[in-house]
Amino acid sequence: MNTNVDESVKISIIISTYNAEEWLQKVLWGFNCQNYKNFEIVIADDGSGPKTKALIDLMREEVFYPIVHVWQEDDGFQKSRILNKALVNCKGEYIIMTDGDCIPREDFVHVHYLNKSQGYFISGGYYMLPMNISKLITKEDIEAQSCFDINWLKEKGIPKTFKNNKLTAKGFMSRMLNIITPTKASWNGHNSSGWKKDILNVNGFDERMQYGGQDRELGERLFNFGIKSKQLRYSAVCVHLDHKRGYKTPESIAKNVKIRKETRSKKLVWTHYGITK
Repeated sequence: MNTNVDESVKISIIISTYNAEEWLQKVLWGFNCQNYKNFEIVIADDGSGPKTKALIDLMREEVFYPIVHVWQEDDGFQKSRILNKALVNCKGEYIIMTDGDCIPREDFVHVHYLNKSQGYFISGGYYMLPMNISKLITKEDIEAQSCFDINWLKEKGIPKTFKNNKLTAKGFMSRMLNIITPTKASWNGHNSSGWKKDILNVNGFDERMQYGGQDRELGERLFNFGIKSKQLRYSAVCVHLDHKRGYKTPESIAKNVKIRKETRSKKLVWTHYGITK
């Protein structure tokens, strides 16, 4: 751990989850390997059953960081609502958001911490894994950081693609790829960070929105508020475990597209369907 880093700013990391204990445990192991340690975990639980609570109670005994479990009744896919509840429960001034299926590399929190700056949010990246590799990753593989090693992944059948640079690029090369990537630096639910005060100033997530772009819509209101974004998709890295998306419906996508279009066209900053009702 870098002892020269100013630790005056406390970080809260929000992890969203729903009935996915096997994946969530791997993610929590990943955060237990972080080389920057001044953070709390706030789990945004969208109505999971008792198995998730039992896992969290177990993991509290195993990890070095505090875990806050924020839960709501299962009412279908209501991620925006539980994220707002989690935000209110965060003690940190600076918020990192990720998902319960994204294992962070050991420098994940440190990269977000070092690159934070007033007036900006950070947009990170992910490396998608197929189901067979997602399942075979063990606690030992996470502690050894093998699941971020492209040679280890190739042995398990990962093909050679440009996206492998997300795992192999370091230093100058990762900075260069962050600059030249055509991908816009948007707020991504799996890997983004920003100041809590900025998120509260736009009233958090729009709770009308279910699956499909509610994270991007938050980012669009932050842009309208004057916040800029930093692209760190080749520096702030996590591996994304595979899963089914049964909650993705044409209706939710269409509704969210309409809301996002209004946010952009009217340059909206505040949602009336957020934290403050």
